[in-house]
Order: sequence, then C-alpha cells, then structure tokens
Amino acid sequence: MKLTEEETTTMKTETVKKEKKIKEKTKVKKEKKSKKTDTKATNGLEESAPANDSTEDQTKADDTTAEKELTPDEKNGAFSNFNISQQSLKKLSERGVTYLFPIQAKTYNIVYEGKNLIAQARTGTGKTLSFALPLVEILQKCDKTKKTARAPKVLVMAPTRELAKQVCEDFSSVSTNLSAFCIYGGSPYAPQEYALRTGIDILVGTPGRIYDHIERGNLDLTKLQHVVLDEVDQMLDMGFADMVDSILQHAYGAEIEKKPQTLLFSATLPPWVQQTGKKYFGNNVEKIVLVGSMENRTSKNVEHLAIKCSYFDRASTIGDVIKVYSGNHGRTMVFCQTKRDADELAVSPSIKQDCEVLHGDIPQMKRERVLKSFREGKCKVLISTDVAARGLDIPEIDLVIQCSPPKDVESYIHRSGRTGRAGRSGICLCFYKPQEEYDIQTVERRANIKFKKIGGPTTEDIIKASAADAARSLELVEDETLQYFRESAQALVEERGAVDAVAAALAVISGSTKIVPRSLLSSKEGFTTYIFTTNMEMRTMSYVWRALEKQLPEEIKEKAMRMRFCKDKMSSVFDLPSEFESDVATKWTDTNFDTLQKATALPELLESESSNKGYGNSWGGGGAGGRGGGFRGRGSRGGGGFGRGSRGGGRGMSNGFSAQKRRIDTSNGEPQNKKIRFD
Repeated sequence: MKLTEEETTTMKTETVKKEKKIKEKTKVKKEKKSKKTDTKATNGLEESAPANDSTEDQTKADDTTAEKELTPDEKNGAFSNFNISQQSLKKLSERGVTYLFPIQAKTYNIVYEGKNLIAQARTGTGKTLSFALPLVEILQKCDKTKKTARAPKVLVMAPTRELAKQVCEDFSSVSTNLSAFCIYGGSPYAPQEYALRTGIDILVGTPGRIYDHIERGNLDLTKLQHVVLDEVDQMLDMGFADMVDSILQHAYGAEIEKKPQTLLFSATLPPWVQQTGKKYFGNNVEKIVLVGSMENRTSKNVEHLAIKCSYFDRASTIGDVIKVYSGNHGRTMVFCQTKRDADELAVSPSIKQDCEVLHGDIPQMKRERVLKSFREGKCKVLISTDVAARGLDIPEIDLVIQCSPPKDVESYIHRSGRTGRAGRSGICLCFYKPQEEYDIQTVERRANIKFKKIGGPTTEDIIKASAADAARSLELVEDETLQYFRESAQALVEERGAVDAVAAALAVISGSTKIVPRSLLSSKEGFTTYIFTTNMEMRTMSYVWRALEKQLPEEIKEKAMRMRFCKDKMSSVFDLPSEFESDVATKWTDTNFDTLQKATALPELLESESSNKGYGNSWGGGGAGGRGGGFRGRGSRGGGGFGRGSRGGGRGMSNGFSAQKRRIDTSNGEPQNKKIRFD
C-alpha cells in the first residue's frame, strides 16, 4: 500500500519531534551529574579526580605484582643492595647482567671489605664475576693516576690458558680505567715482559708462566693487594700445588708491608685448600659454601642421560645423538679421555656438523681460533679433552657428551657444567660400556645425581629431529634466492607430487637420506629392540624363551640376544636383527596374556647384582665360595665364573660342568642349552 504525500510529511515531522525530545532528556541528565560532582568538590571531598586515584592505585598494584614476580635470587642479587658504581652498572647492563647470582651476592661485600675468602659453588654459577666485580670497584676508587712501570695490585692464577684468558676478559669487561693483562705458556715472552715493564693493574695467568717471570725477575709482587686462585682443585690435579705454594710465598714475602687479601674459588674443596688457608691466613677467613654435602653437586638445570654402547658403535651413535638433541643449529661439546680419541672422532664421517678439536697438543694460536669460532657459532661441535672442562663460559651450549665415565667424579661435574649455565637448561649425556655400569653408579652416588638410562636414538627420533632441523634451515633462505629454483621446483612437484618432493628435499637437507635402525639396549646398528610383556611377574627368562618358541621360527628365536628384565619383572627387552622385523610382525600374534612390540623408548631395567656390588665382569659375578658352580657361577653356592668378579673359591670352573641340574641363567637372558654369546 502506497502512502500519500501528506501522510509521508506527517511521519517525518513526528520523527523529528521525537529526536528533539531524546536530545533534551540527555542534556538534562548530564547537567544533573555535573552539579552533583561540583557539590562534592565544594564540600572538600576532593572527588573531582577519581580517575587519577584509580590510576595511582593501578600503578601501585602493578609495582606490587612486579615485586611478587621477582624470584628470591633476583631480590637478593638486586644491584641496589650493593655498593656498585654507575660505571660498573652500565658495563653489567651491556653484558646483559640484570642482577647478581647467588655466589656473587653472597661474596660481594666480603671481597669488597677486604676479607680473606674460601668459596665453593657449582660450576656455571658465575664465580669469576664474584671476585672480578668487587675488586674492580676497589681499584677504581683508589689513585687514578697511572704511573709507568707500576707493579700489579691484583694477581689471579688459573689452571689453563683458556680460563686465564677468559678471566682477563671478564676484568676488562667490567672496568673502565684499569689495565688487565694475561700471561700463559705457549706464547712469546717478549710481549709479556714489555707489558710488565710498562705497568699493569691486574695480572692474570697460569702458575707455570707466573713462576717463570718471578724467577726471571720480571714480576714485582711487593705492591700486591689481592691474590685470587680460581679453580683451585684443577691446579692440584694438574700438579701445580708446589708451584702455587711458591708463588704464594713470594706474595706473602717479608718485604711486603701488608699481607694481600687472598680469595680461593672452586667447585670442589680438596683438603689442600683448607691446609693452604690455615698456612697463609689462619682463622682470619670467611667461608661460603653453596654446595651441601648431600646436595646435587652439578647444575640443577642439567638433565643427566646415559647410553650403554660399545666402543665400536660409539662414533655413529654420537652422530645420531647430536642430530636429535642439538641438530645443525645447536652447539655441542664432546669430551674424550685422550687426545687420540678426540682426533679420531673429529674426522669421523658420523659427525655431520662442522666440528673442531681442542686439546693440549693444539698450538696456542689455533686454540684461540677454535674457541672463537665455537663462541661465534661458526663451529657447531667442539671435541675436546678436559682442557675445556673448567671455567670456560661459552653461552648457549645445548648438549654435552662424555664419551665414557670419567675416572674421578669432579671431572664429570665440571664437564657437565659447560651446559645449563646462567639459568638456561641443558643436557649432559654419558656413554658407557657394559663393564662400566659400576662407574656410572659411582658417579650417581658421589655427585648425588640420577642418570636416566636411555637407548640410542630410534629411527623415528632421527627422522623427526632431522625434519625439524631441515625446516628451520629453510627459514634462512632469502626470498631473492627462490626465483632461481622455482622452475626446478615446479618440475619436481609435477614429477613426484608436492608432498613427496618436499619430503625428499628435507631428507637431503638434513643429511638423512638413509636411516639405519639401532638397538636401544646396546646402540648397535642393524638391530631392533623388542619389549615382551605378560600379566604376571616372571621369575626367570625361561618364560620369555618359551613364548617366543611357540610363535616365532627357530632361526628368528636363535637370533634374540641381550635379554634383560624390566624393573617390574612383568616385561623384558631384547634385540633382534632388523632384517626380521617384517617376519616378526607377520608371525607373532598377541595373546590374552603375552604381547610383543617394538620398543620406542628404553624402559627402566632391573639392575644386575654384579653392577650393584661393583665386582663382576661382563662374564658374570662369582658365587659365595664352596663347591659346585654352574657355568657362570650365579644362582649356585659355589665359586666360579670366568671373570674377575668371582668371589668364591677356585673349584668352580673344574666343577662347572658337573651333574647339577641345568638352570635358567637370569644374568643375560639366555638358557644354557643355547650357544653362549659374549657381547
């Protein structure tokens, strides 16, 4: 129905009137509100600025929240708690230091007040800055006139060249008008003699070269005010005890008017430290110990893993471990026991990443170049002996690998301390041979840590890590470069399909064109680890062997090896050659009670008695003495066994094949009617 012109005009007029009424009502409401506000203000209630009050309250709330978010370490280490100059604060900010770490906060005032100190803290906690920062503050407040041929006021001794250079760099990084110089063996004497003649404030060096300059008459210690021994325990390990003692005797000589302040820093405190302390400063010493006797002595940010592996499979397994846990974009340090091992591993084709080697036979110039390359990320893997285990602050190390359990636990602590530094998390992985299980337990007990025992990386782990690594590499390709490859990419997609083409490209980029299966039990290539599970606790391995015998052909069952009980004894694991994977998949059928499947991760295993007691070889431990025996000597009364581990008498071997009933040997999971395998 159409409206007439008069009706349309009438409707428009009514609409305009309604809009006017709404505007008038709104205006009246605003005026009333403003009057109320004015009335409250004139009565002295000061409510005309509620927004400001709420803003202030919100600011206070934000400040309170920020304070609550600070950790106890950040609160205790706040710069405002210490007498630190603005110059030093600026230097610390440039280094990215926002607060003092616990060892630094605990020792700053002690050092600043000139007291003697013995300090123990975990490796990687910032011990170098603990003495460098307060000593710089003291020196910078003294006479700022720089005289030529001035004797050093600070002497710092470090066990290695690399650590000495780093300590010297730390002093320089937090000072503005001080001269720090480093002397060490393997470098020419002339530049060092010139620097000592010219005059320096801080001298850092290794004990051998410092002692040489004292004997030559180049080093004047009469003006010495502060002596620092960094990583004291390693100096002892390297045979520097007598030399350090001689240097301290010169530093505390009769011609010195005031005995210098002495600071001893280390991750461990051997008896020599206590003896030296009593000898030179008696009871006038402060002690700061941040490592309790029952506490974990390693960094709390480090996860400790262990892989059982033979020597011959170690290089290839290390290559896979680096792929999975570090990749082409992370940084890894590998520690070897000998220089020869380090050299051989450095040229191994199993290490796909760019790597360098570092040990005592490497010339000093090359050592400095290698460390610089590793720090800058140009070299991703550093293979070293213990020369790089102490004190070196190389940031962002993702993985530390120890090729074998070290002879002393202190070495393990310092090696693992190369990762998990400055609040970052890290992984330390230790390889061990079957006969080194007791060494692993010794490290666990003395360092108060717990290893997570794992198998070598599986095929799935390697593929997944390699693909992620390759995908990350693609991000580095610039857009301008892509135009040169689009035509080839299009042809490849048309030929193989988009998904297959990209998958093949990722495989090539990652270097994983061929994946070889690896045992989780021994890290041996060409083997697959299976886990057998039943619904009850098994007393012997015979149950497993019978179950395999029922469903698998004899030629497959005979190849099973390295059988071990899981901790719950309701499961066991063993290896089969990977060539039988398809046969096992088709022949085996799970029952209501028994299942068999490929292991994707190594479960927690039942530890053998021999590894717990610490005697017993890979051929089994002995009995408790007496007659009789059994082939390996376990489970019987008598002595026996072929290895060193036999505790019993010597008649076990002669009676080992006597008329005793055949028994199931649970030490290696193989019945006695089979050929015995020694792995």
